Amino acid sequence: MTERLMLLDTASLYFRAFFGVPDKVKAPGGSSVNATRGLLDIIAKLVTLYQPSQLIACWDDDWRPQWRVDLIPSYKAHRVVEEVAAAPDVEEVPDALQQQIPLIREALGILGIPVIGAAEHEADDVIGTLATGAALPVDIVTGDRDLFQLVDDSRDVRVIYTARGMSNLEVVTDETVVAKYGVLPSQYADFATLRGDASDGLPGVKGIGEKTAATLLRAHGDLAGIRAAAADGLLTASAAARFAEAAEYLDVAPTVVQVATGLDVSAPGVALGDLDEAARDAAGALAERWNLGSSMSRALSALTSAREAG
Repeated sequence: MTERLMLLDTASLYFRAFFGVPDKVKAPGGSSVNATRGLLDIIAKLVTLYQPSQLIACWDDDWRPQWRVDLIPSYKAHRVVEEVAAAPDVEEVPDALQQQIPLIREALGILGIPVIGAAEHEADDVIGTLATGAALPVDIVTGDRDLFQLVDDSRDVRVIYTARGMSNLEVVTDETVVAKYGVLPSQYADFATLRGDASDGLPGVKGIGEKTAATLLRAHGDLAGIRAAAADGLLTASAAARFAEAAEYLDVAPTVVQVATGLDVSAPGVALGDLDEAARDAAGALAERWNLGSSMSRALSALTSAREAG
């Protein structure tokens, strides 16, 4: 079996689980466990389908880093429900999900799945650093298109895209990105900068949609090349005017949109499913205490099978 590193965009997955799994089964005390059960089932399915040899849950230590907000104040602003002085802003998260996050971390720890975050950075940045520094082929599991910028056939880095649901997973390669957007993965961050993204509060360049952004990138290579062409009179007058108007945004947006790749984090090299009897007992006890039942059993079984296959 080819060794592969699987990197989970964990928040993307537990949000999907929370909204996708009916909140019918409760913990004995009456609290919700649907996100936890759903995430365990997601992990079981991913491990069974793609057989990674290492699995890391990448974490948002800061879902809206201040240094990104300083550059573009609208960055994720619509998701903020509370601003806290000298502390990270509070993201809009349903109470029933927020209460499960400590349980999710505990379950991941018991299963031997490392949880890695980085101060003042998002999970995307952790993923970017681990993916670009990995010696193994990499699968990035996410519902976030921003991570398409990391796809690289030459290094066997691909995205397992979850946006259409866990029953319709899509393996995203260079060819996929080109077919969808008309740009290479290495151009995707500039493409997103030009197009903008309402879900992240990125305004983009007024009047530049996906087709125009792709055409400009194919002609001029990257954002710097497009801006140079505008300055040299190689674009239409209207296009040049749009880029002039968006100059301040374009000066800072690439830093916001591009995922960080140089953080001080590294894969711990923990073998998938390498669980001793004490860990299995702890997993069973956690499942019983929180009514995680078959979801924990499926996760344990998948991890064990992957370990034995390796």
